[in-house]
Parts: sequence; structure tokens; C-alpha cells
Amino acid sequence: MWLRRLSTDRVARRGDAPGDAPLILVEPVKSALRVQALNDAAAALGLMPDLPLADVRAMYPGIIVREADRAADHALLEAVADWCDRYTPLVGLDPPNGLLLDISGCAHLFGGERALGRDLIARLQRQGLAARLGLADTPGAAIAVARYGHQRLVAPGDTRAALLPLPLAALRLPGETVAALAQAGLRRIADIAARPRAPLAARYGEHLLRRLDQALGHEEESIAPRLPVPAYVAERRFPEPIARSEDVLGVIAQLAGDLSRMLERRGAGARHLQAALFRADGAVHRIGAGTAAPLRDAVRMARLFAERLAAIGDACDPGFGYDMVRLSALVAEPLAPAQSGLDSTDRAAALAHLIDRLGARFGAPRLTRPLPRDSHVPERAVAAVPAQTAGGLPWRDVAPPAQDSLAPLRPLRLLAPPEPIEDVISEVPDGAPAQFRWRGVRHVVAAAEGPERIAMEWWAGAAGEAPRDYFRVESRDGLRAWIFRQDRRGRDDAGAATRTTRWLLHGLFA
Repeated sequence: MWLRRLSTDRVARRGDAPGDAPLILVEPVKSALRVQALNDAAAALGLMPDLPLADVRAMYPGIIVREADRAADHALLEAVADWCDRYTPLVGLDPPNGLLLDISGCAHLFGGERALGRDLIARLQRQGLAARLGLADTPGAAIAVARYGHQRLVAPGDTRAALLPLPLAALRLPGETVAALAQAGLRRIADIAARPRAPLAARYGEHLLRRLDQALGHEEESIAPRLPVPAYVAERRFPEPIARSEDVLGVIAQLAGDLSRMLERRGAGARHLQAALFRADGAVHRIGAGTAAPLRDAVRMARLFAERLAAIGDACDPGFGYDMVRLSALVAEPLAPAQSGLDSTDRAAALAHLIDRLGARFGAPRLTRPLPRDSHVPERAVAAVPAQTAGGLPWRDVAPPAQDSLAPLRPLRLLAPPEPIEDVISEVPDGAPAQFRWRGVRHVVAAAEGPERIAMEWWAGAAGEAPRDYFRVESRDGLRAWIFRQDRRGRDDAGAATRTTRWLLHGLFA
């Protein structure tokens, strides 16, 4: 699909210029403003891209001029690609103003290829976007006929006959290559299709032959979808848009039932769900919800999106309403039937549902659980990961960090970073402190255990850091803390050995 006036249509949709007046967009090129894009009215005056703005103003002083914005053009192209997801999940970008849609197996849902094309063009026109479509066996041929062909729908097997009359620019060649070929009298695809390949490659590069082979189907060219292709999909289309949140949630609940039956037939469960709400004006809202374990309970799916919509609020504005709702399982995992107890509830399932609901309401990254790591350094021994997943595994498959019965007791929560303590007084030089000051409060130690020496990991690049001697202390006021001492040794300017000691508080016991 070629959005032939994407840049100027964007400006017209914004209301910055009348739709029927000549309009050009300019950008600086080598310290001079040149035409980057123009609308149909400006093209009818004989103007073309790359003309200097001074020449254009000299010929048409009253023409409307606006600044080009390639970033805004690309954002609009991505928005249109999101909207085209209503036709097929395989939508790729063809910058700066094209899209690639793989409609294999999708056209019959819209009454055939021609009916799909008519519906797509009509909807884009209502949104103020001019587009041309090309349908062929290969992406290269479809792009060529959309931009340069008179025959837009190429029947299977007719690709070569449809491409031969087209200009060489239809092969997506650089401008300098097209100009060099024109100087040699080669202007159409038919002029090079039957010529010996070796001289063409030697003179104009392998890129020329690669583009030709891709268009003819002799070399594979795939479409890279912009969004992940869902494993399972259920959707509803409406003749009249819906806008009430109750209606949207009701539709999602129905789709959840359809999705649940699909998953059950395949023995799978969803790990990541997404609801796509297609607005009538072309905007698309995508709402995701993760799960702590494989899920195919339709009621729980619907509750997750009720929580997500309640959390999002006005950010999911229905505008003129939604004319299509889609529920997808982007990620699915095997889920075998399990025998539940007759006299007790499934506590693991209830906990998983609680994690899912809290994640949907507050965001999955805000709900974490500790995951043990292979490190003896305290601050690196445990990592906080999203509660719904732990290292790529379901939360229930990862054992919680356990306290070794033979290891010294450590606090569950650590200070990051450790906080310095002052005025430390010890009974013996290398022993536990007898008193110290932390956060401006003096603490007298009533009991202490230690030291526990922990050296830094030389293989992790921390060999230069001094070892730590940890102590577990309890003050007369009931403060139970985990503190450590670090001795830094060195030499002064005279070469004499020096020793600097610092004390820090790393965590608190409950």
C-alpha cells in the first residue's frame, strides 16, 4: 500500500492548510530550502519535489508553504500500520510512505481481495489519507504495481508480464542507478530482464539483480511484521461503533470465552493477553495483561481487563466509538489438565489470580518477588523480578531464596546503598563495635555476633574492593542491625603503610 501524499495529508488532517489549495512542504538541503512533498493541487501546477523554494515562490507567490517533519510522517505511518492490523496481523513498514500487508488467508473474511481493497481505501479516504494498493505474488511486485502500474491486482502467475512494462524505478533502485541505466538506454524492466546478468552486475552492482529477482519471485523476500503475531485470536466487528465501557467489557468477556475454547482444544494457556480496541476514526488502543501462570479461564481473563481499564481510565478514550475489538494471546504455554482437591481450594491458582489482578491494576513491574542468584555478595545474591515471571519461568516453578541453616542469619531487606555509621567504638581493634551513631542517634550495643568475612568477586571485576567483616548487633534500645567494617590499606607519600577503616550499616533485622 502506497500512501502517496502522506506528508501533505498529515498537514491537511491537522487543519493547517485547506485540503484543495496548493500545498508544499520544504526542508533545508545544503543550506537551501527545497520542496520535500506536495499535494495533488500543487502537482497539477507542474511542481515537483526537490525544487528550490525561491523558484516556486517566484512562479506562485501565494502558494501555501509548511515545514516538513519526517518524524511526524513516520509516526503517522506507524499509526496507519497499527490500524491496518484489522485486516491482517502481518503488517510491515516500507518507509517513507508505504506499508506491506500479507493478506494470505485473510481476504475471504472481507468478501475477497477486491472487496478488502475497496473497504481499506474507503476507510482511509474518510480519514483524509490518499492511498493506492497493489496486490501480487511477491512484495517487490506489489510495491511496483502500487506505485507505477495501471493493473493493481496481478493474478497468480502473471507477475512477470505485469512487471516488464514498468519503469526501472519500480524496482526500488537508488536514483543514481536509475539515471545510469537511462543513460545506457535502459528505462524499463523489460530492457534488463532478458539481458546477460554478468555484465549488468559488473557495471551496476548486484543490488540491481537482487531487486529484479525479488520482484519476480526468484529470491525470497519476507515481510517483517511490526507487531508480534498472536498465537490465538478472537475478534468482533460492529456495524455501529460502541463506546460504553460496559459494552466493551461485555465484548471482551465474550471473546475470552472464544479464546478459552481455542486454548483448551490445543491444551495451552495464555501467558500474555492483549485487547486491541479499534476506534472508528483510525486510532487503536492496545491493552496488555500478563499472567503468573498459563491461563484459559474466561472469567479470570475478563476480570484482568476490567482491572486494566479501571487503571487506565481516561487514557483509553473511545472517541467516536470502537468498530472492532480483538482479544489475542500473544504468548501461550502448554497447560495440562490438573486434578484439584475435593475438600480444599486451589491455593496456587488463587495466588496466581491475585498476582495477575494486582499486576493489571498497578502494573506488572511494580509487583516483584526475590529470585536467588549465584553470588555470595549480599547486594547481588538476590534480584527483584516481576512476580508474574522469574527468569523466564512461571513464578511457581522457582524456589524462593532459602536461608541455609548452617549460614549466618541475614536480614531480608538491605539498604541500597549501605549507610555509613559514625563514632564507632570497639572494645578490641578488630572486634564488634561497643557503640556507634547512625542517622544522628547513638546506639549502645548489648549483644553482637561475628565477624563474617565476605570477599569481593574477583571474576566480576571487583577484586580491588576490600573484604568486608560483617557483625550482627543488637542495641539496648532493641535495634537489630547488620553492619560491616572495611579496611583499606595503602601507602602515604613517604612510603609508610596506611590503614583506613570505615563502618557501614547494610540492613535491619525485623
